[in-house]
Amino acid sequence: MALSANKINQYRKLLSFILKYWNSNLVKGVTSTALGDNTEISSQQYSQSPDELVQDLEEMGPTYIKLGQLLSTRPDLLPKAYLEALATLQDSAEPISYEEVCTIIEDEIHTRISHAFQEFDEKPLASASIGQVHRATLRSGMKVAVKIQRPGIQEKIWQDLDTLREMAEWAVNHTSTARKYALDEVMEDLRRILLNELNYTKEAQNLIRLGKNLDRFDRLIVPAPVMDYSTENMLTMEFIEGQKVVDLSPVKQVEIDCTPLVDELVEAYLQQIIEDGFVHADPHPGNIHFTKTHKIALLDLGMVAQISSTNKDFILLLMLAISNDDGEKAADILIEMGRIQDEHNTEKFRKDIHQLVMESKNTKAKEMKTGQMLIQMNKSAAHNGIILPVDINILGKVLLNLDQIIAVLAPDFDLRDAIKKHIQQLMQSKMLDELKPGSILSTALETKKMAEAMPGRINKFTEQLANNEFTLKIDAIDEKRLTDGFQKVANRITLGLIIAAMIMGAAMLMSVPTNFTILGYPGLAIIFFLFAALGGIGLTYYIIFKDEDFK
Repeated sequence: MALSANKINQYRKLLSFILKYWNSNLVKGVTSTALGDNTEISSQQYSQSPDELVQDLEEMGPTYIKLGQLLSTRPDLLPKAYLEALATLQDSAEPISYEEVCTIIEDEIHTRISHAFQEFDEKPLASASIGQVHRATLRSGMKVAVKIQRPGIQEKIWQDLDTLREMAEWAVNHTSTARKYALDEVMEDLRRILLNELNYTKEAQNLIRLGKNLDRFDRLIVPAPVMDYSTENMLTMEFIEGQKVVDLSPVKQVEIDCTPLVDELVEAYLQQIIEDGFVHADPHPGNIHFTKTHKIALLDLGMVAQISSTNKDFILLLMLAISNDDGEKAADILIEMGRIQDEHNTEKFRKDIHQLVMESKNTKAKEMKTGQMLIQMNKSAAHNGIILPVDINILGKVLLNLDQIIAVLAPDFDLRDAIKKHIQQLMQSKMLDELKPGSILSTALETKKMAEAMPGRINKFTEQLANNEFTLKIDAIDEKRLTDGFQKVANRITLGLIIAAMIMGAAMLMSVPTNFTILGYPGLAIIFFLFAALGGIGLTYYIIFKDEDFK
């Protein structure tokens, strides 16, 4: 099937970008940092400047601008100068005209913009790669923010995502590095995130859900959507007056004690991850605003993560192990969570995790980077043939961004102690939930189902035994040793049954009248008891002292 000119152009752009950066010092530096290599490359040695990288991504289009935005929140990978340059991608896209905005709004809500809004600012508050935001006032007098999606953006992103997926699948099929890092799964996650972000109806629902989940936190605000003026391509929500956390002046930071605020923010995100399983997955400093009432507003719910019940339990145990400086336990949990590939090195992985946890133990509280440590754990897993669920990377990214926010609001805040305190509280809450009538009833129903199925399973098992159809598949390194072990167990069971039979027989003979006695007791019964006693003592001796020699 012939490729269209548009498709060929997409491949050309992507291949040109890959070829330009593949052998660059920037990529080598990123790779060594990600894998924990101590080799560092000076920023002066990079062959591409930060502005050049930004310009290349902008020329690639909105999908790659989004990739750049994601990279701008990863100080564990890129030098500071590149992070600062990529951060400009977050709200520096060329705005669409006011005439286009009016057309989009009127098509979406089927009424003139002047009828729907009392005031509507023509100049956007922010203009991003997918859409832009305007300040407005409803007829009711409510101040709102209106987010408009760029026309034709969905089709462009669909095409770019298809190209990226095809390239990722090719790379996985032909290169070990792509397989090691599960590049195809990474692209699928990116695809899911971007497609959800394109649907503003879902974002409105996310705002409602997160607002309910965090309702008990007095210092946190989630803007409520106005559903009557929200569609798939337009989102109207409560306007919250404030500024980006990173834009706070040093004077403001000194005047306000933000420690209780930061503590509540950390607790809220741990609750989202471990208890709710519904996470604001993009809490970079641009999406966290400090309000005039000294509260924190969580904005932009286009990117959320859903964490399964099983992984929530694993993450709870993982964070508890890290807070207790138990590297071995943390490694065990990660291995159990992950998927082990054919070529793997679990021993090296265990050593890496233990070293990371021990290094964090000796780090000062203000220098502790929990998020970076989790991302390094994920990189070590990939390097050692273990694919961890994406939830670990989400947790790392969330904590990594919280590190940046905490550094601005409360530099002396002890994130390690805060996590340990809130994790223990969440564990206690979880245990209490397990004792609720609903949980007990659910367990009882599962037990009932297992009991109902047990007779049928036993009947099938015995039928297979009777028909000589039962097979036991064993994957063992030393088959002879395993066979000898089974023989040893069989011998012990047989001898144990003989001893038990002799004891039971002796007990029955005690009541049978006989002229043959020993010490006034029936002689045959005493003989059986003596043989049983000697056999029991001998069996015990072999088990304890000569286990390896007993056949």
